[in-house]
Amino acid sequence: MGNGTSIGKVRGLGAAHHGAHHWLVQRFTAAGNVVLMSWFVISLALLGDFSHASIVKWLSQPIPATAMILLVISLFWHARLGLQVLIEDYIHDAGSKFALIAALNLATIGGGAFAIFSVASLAFGRTV
Repeated sequence: MGNGTSIGKVRGLGAAHHGAHHWLVQRFTAAGNVVLMSWFVISLALLGDFSHASIVKWLSQPIPATAMILLVISLFWHARLGLQVLIEDYIHDAGSKFALIAALNLATIGGGAFAIFSVASLAFGRTV
C-alpha cells in the first residue's frame, strides 16, 4: 500500500479488502444458476407428467436430487450476495444495516435449509 498518498489509498481491493472476491462469487453463482436452471427446465419439459408421484419418483434418483440441491444452494447464495450489496449500498445507519444483514442471513440460511431438507426427504423416500 502507500504511505497515505492518493495512489496508496486506491490500490488493492478497496476499503473492505474483499470486493473482488464478492464480485467473482456473484458471477460464479450466476453462471451456475444459468447451467442448473437450464437443466431444471429441460428436465421438467422431458418429464411430461407433473403429478406428485412422478416428481417424487424423479427426485428420488441421485442425479436429479443432487442437481436440485446444488440449484437451491446456488440460488440462495446468489440472492444473498445481491441483497447484501443492496443493503450495503442503500442503508446508511450502521445499526439498521447490521440488523438487515443478520435478518437476510437468517432468511437465506433458513430458506435454503428448508428447501434442501424437502429435496432430501423426497430423495430418501419420505413423502408427505
